[in-house]
Amino acid sequence: MTARLKSAIWVQATLRAGLNGVVLHKGDPDAGGLLVVLRGRQGLAIFSRITGADGEPAWLRAVGPQPLGEAEAEAYISRQTARDPDLWVIELEVPDLVLPFDGRVVG
Repeated sequence: MTARLKSAIWVQATLRAGLNGVVLHKGDPDAGGLLVVLRGRQGLAIFSRITGADGEPAWLRAVGPQPLGEAEAEAYISRQTARDPDLWVIELEVPDLVLPFDGRVVG
């Protein structure tokens, strides 16, 4: 099992890596979950950080493979943050809706 970076540090490092993004919701600084919203030409995509069956971190397409509209994405994020107030939500601008950092994508 890999040691996990604290959530707030991961968010800060991601936003300082030259990516154009903002924090939409601040969660628990130590162990809050992570949602990454990608904004691109086709719409929005949402990824959730999970722990895979092998114990390693991975990213799950939270709402399926098709791009979302603004209202759908906002509704999903609202439901998730209401259910888990410790959740971090960041939004990144990327042209092709592909995660701009290393990580295994499942689903």
